[in-house]
Amino acid sequence: MGQVQQQAGTDRARLVEKRDELRARLEAIKADIRRGLESDLEERAIQLQNDEVLEGIANATAAELEEVDARLAALD
Repeated sequence: MGQVQQQAGTDRARLVEKRDELRARLEAIKADIRRGLESDLEERAIQLQNDEVLEGIANATAAELEEVDARLAALD
């Protein structure tokens, strides 16, 4: 196997690992958002603030996942 092919295989493996990590992170964030709200009003307010932050993280993660998927498609 040539050096270029070996590097492409290494890049692909790294991207697949990153894709799987991002998918798992995105699912965990979505599960956290779906968990429901506390009955205590103060806790609920904190949860809503945290959900806003989680949604931002989810959006950034989804964008990174799209980029990784595009890079993987380019390798195929």
